[in-house]
Amino acid sequence: MDLASHRFMSYFEPEQAAHLCQIAILESFVEETLVFEEGQEVDFLYLVLEGEVELSKRIDSNKYQTVAVAKPDDFIGELGVLDGEPRSARAVAGGGSTLAKIGREALIETLQFAKGSAVLQMFSFITKNLRDTTDQYVNQFVHKQKMVLLGEMVSTIIHDFKSPFTGIKLSSEMLKEMHPDQESQEWCELIQLQVQRMLGMAEEVLEFSRGNSVLNKKPVHLIQTLQQFLKLNRVYFDAAKVDLVIRVTEVIVEADENKILRVLQNLVGNAVEAFGGRGGRVEIAAWESEEWAEISIYDNGPGIPQSIKEKLFEPFVTYGKRTGTGLGTAIAKSIVDAHQGEITYESQDQQGTTFYIRLPKITS
Repeated sequence: MDLASHRFMSYFEPEQAAHLCQIAILESFVEETLVFEEGQEVDFLYLVLEGEVELSKRIDSNKYQTVAVAKPDDFIGELGVLDGEPRSARAVAGGGSTLAKIGREALIETLQFAKGSAVLQMFSFITKNLRDTTDQYVNQFVHKQKMVLLGEMVSTIIHDFKSPFTGIKLSSEMLKEMHPDQESQEWCELIQLQVQRMLGMAEEVLEFSRGNSVLNKKPVHLIQTLQQFLKLNRVYFDAAKVDLVIRVTEVIVEADENKILRVLQNLVGNAVEAFGGRGGRVEIAAWESEEWAEISIYDNGPGIPQSIKEKLFEPFVTYGKRTGTGLGTAIAKSIVDAHQGEITYESQDQQGTTFYIRLPKITS
């Protein structure tokens, strides 16, 4: 945007705004760049013209917590300019950003001769920023506490469930020895797979609550992974009256197969729940593009409600599900991110939803 049309300039008389535009220094950033550091002496006010600037607070020696993101038509660093105190946060400009900076002394001098309305408008903006930043900080604090409680709860579940799961597994092994017929063998193997799967799911939730995803990568043939997914969920799909269609070419990825199964389970499971017992259709396709292994998951359900679309991949976001925890899509995204992949979606009311997953493929 043009500097003269920035909201900050509208606070002043035309002559004052023109003077500020004249003394402002424009800076463009090709890549992510530190603008100022927390605790640094204040020298400039910054107006954001293009791109974004992330403001963060130091939480330990090497970690920062984002508290706000300034976008075009915002300005940053105003508190230090007004009170002369060191910077209260760190500012990092994203690649492609353009900022205009105005020296503190020149700005203070201009403010001394500005109308009261100019000062009032600026303080209104500052007050709104403080309120928004406080709200964001509180939300982040509440989220952190939820994740701590989630981790403690899942740790207890894993500890308490290991003994009965071990009993189920041993019982299925005994049944397998007692009944050598093929059908019994298959059912016993399925029981053992499901027990291992439940423990794995709990471990993945624990990893998610701790903010890390441990991967056991190896070459994975997606056609075999999808066949395994169908085998594990055949009874579930039949009971829910879901028609599952799989279309896949020979695609190999370097991935943690159990975690890819978890992504499929979460996304398809959400679709099945959205059908509400009425049945429906789910189509999973996998193919290769030039750089990626591509996976799409389509369902002909009611679509994702508009009210949660923007926050769909955030933890604890759910809608209209009696048993939903709001973790399914968040965990799916964390797993895809850990694989250096991408996940997006399209959804229309009463016309279904399609998730698109991209994973780095193995090139020959």
